[in-house]
Amino acid sequence: MAISHQNHPETLAIHAGQRFDPSTGSIVTPIHQTAAFQFEDARHAEGIFLLKDLKEGQHGNVYSRMSNPTVSQFEERISALEGGIGSVSFASGMAAVASSILNICRVGDNIVASRNLYGGVSNLFQNIFADFGIECRFVDHNDPENFRKQVDANTRLFWGETLPNPLLNVFPIGEVAKIADELGLPLFIDNTCATPALCRPFEHGAHVVVHSATKYICGHGTTIGGVVVDSGNFDWAAHGERLPMMMREDPSMHGLKWAEKFGKMGYLVKLRVTQLRDMGASLAPMNAFLLTNGLETLHLRMEKHCENASKVARFLANHPKVNFVKYPQLSDGNTKRWADAYMGGKYGGMVGVDVKGAMKGGQTVTENLKLFYHVANIGDVRSMAIHPASTTHSQIPSEMRAKAGITDGYVRLCIGTEHADDLIADLDQALSKISV
Repeated sequence: MAISHQNHPETLAIHAGQRFDPSTGSIVTPIHQTAAFQFEDARHAEGIFLLKDLKEGQHGNVYSRMSNPTVSQFEERISALEGGIGSVSFASGMAAVASSILNICRVGDNIVASRNLYGGVSNLFQNIFADFGIECRFVDHNDPENFRKQVDANTRLFWGETLPNPLLNVFPIGEVAKIADELGLPLFIDNTCATPALCRPFEHGAHVVVHSATKYICGHGTTIGGVVVDSGNFDWAAHGERLPMMMREDPSMHGLKWAEKFGKMGYLVKLRVTQLRDMGASLAPMNAFLLTNGLETLHLRMEKHCENASKVARFLANHPKVNFVKYPQLSDGNTKRWADAYMGGKYGGMVGVDVKGAMKGGQTVTENLKLFYHVANIGDVRSMAIHPASTTHSQIPSEMRAKAGITDGYVRLCIGTEHADDLIADLDQALSKISV
């Protein structure tokens, strides 16, 4: 009798989805650089537009704004890696974040989110969504019950980041998922900084995962992209009263009720057919090709990122020009406990360091690093550094920044795959330039 076996994520990263192109035999999915696709006949065309024969939330190729074979290959592979039933990709991580929420939220609704988020997402939630009439209620996730306390009849979802950028205090996925299940709400997790190589949030109760694929998934700083993955574990139809946009008669599709018609696929179908089709933030085929290539080496790169980051964090923790270091491995209390529980003994590739000299000290370090690139990106094979208080989080009020733990001297380091000793030497010489 054959032994039952399920492939590991490292194997899925290479083999999941279409393994070769059926028309040519190419083992790498070609770049389908086309705007539109030929219909077989009138019946075929009608069926596609009526959303018949859906597979993983896709309904055949009509126009590359909605689907494309190269893009579909990327979506199949990231879905397999996260353990989801399907995914929808977007032109950027921010487009994926915004669309994932607008898919089920409208004027008068609110969401409850951790206050420890990437600065661009914080600004979107606090300011841009306010113009749409959608309120974000920020809470301290160190006490998961804070999420429950902010819920009312108009709350539509919970939001958190596995490994929050830039503070790195790990999110309590299982604890918040339990509260979400009790209240009939979906938990959305931004898994950008952990990636499925370190954490698979669906295994801990999350319902929807979002990525900025620009970061570690790409891994080489070449490509912008985002993706939303559905676990298939949230019953959108059963919670139609809590999530009315999933069960209302949608005038854009002849009164169709998404969750009633498509069941567990309802969220993804609606995401593709309304947000992607009508808002148009589509992932380009060339970008999907590059992101799929990145996925194939994700596990190898994350091993090196984590190894180097651990060495850098330990060096900085004992440096005389450093006030404190943020790295889950060196933390205590909830952050360390949740990191061990949800990230499998690896702690990510980012290190936060508060240096002496406050604002001037932080800017001095970023200006004097030679190997580290001074850029607004993370997840690259190259090491990178930025000073959040004057850049990525500068639009956030100082009092809110302080609550989120982002001090004036805080520097976010994204540790690449270079030799750790070279990175440590570079950091040491940059820190020596601080005058206190």
